[in-house]
Amino acid sequence: MHRTNPAAELYVLPRTGAELNDAIRRARSMVNRRAALASASVLVPIPGFDVAADVGTLMRLIPEINQSFGLTPDQIGRLNPRLRAVVYQAILIAGSTLIGKVMTTQLVFAALKKAGMKVTVKQVTKYVPIAGQALSAAISFAALKYVCHQHIQDCVRVVETLRTPDVRFLAA
Repeated sequence: MHRTNPAAELYVLPRTGAELNDAIRRARSMVNRRAALASASVLVPIPGFDVAADVGTLMRLIPEINQSFGLTPDQIGRLNPRLRAVVYQAILIAGSTLIGKVMTTQLVFAALKKAGMKVTVKQVTKYVPIAGQALSAAISFAALKYVCHQHIQDCVRVVETLRTPDVRFLAA
């Protein structure tokens, strides 16, 4: 019976501090760029368009953040069963509802609700000339950044947990 090297199966996860820092930097850059683009959607005069843009942005961003940390459902599924169990336990400990899951609108709305984004306030402020649109865009940008940066922190906690010698021993 051929036994695979558990360390080799961690290839999808950032293995060094430099790789982890690189993943964090890439994820934050991606979040800033996409949040700025999504917040510009308040300029479209279609009711609900900006909220749909926020939800759509998160539904794409969260899986991309997961992927940069090696924490998509597919990446986790490729790990050996013992290590996979350790990964899921680390996700539970981190308290994340977005790591290792297929994104649904329900998960995204729950994340936005947790961030305190008030859709009705955003919609009302959108129709106040200029200042309202600016406030609505700022709310959108801040909420998206908050949700994504919290998610990045959760991913970092999971990866750091998996990089400990005790976890590597358990996964062997």
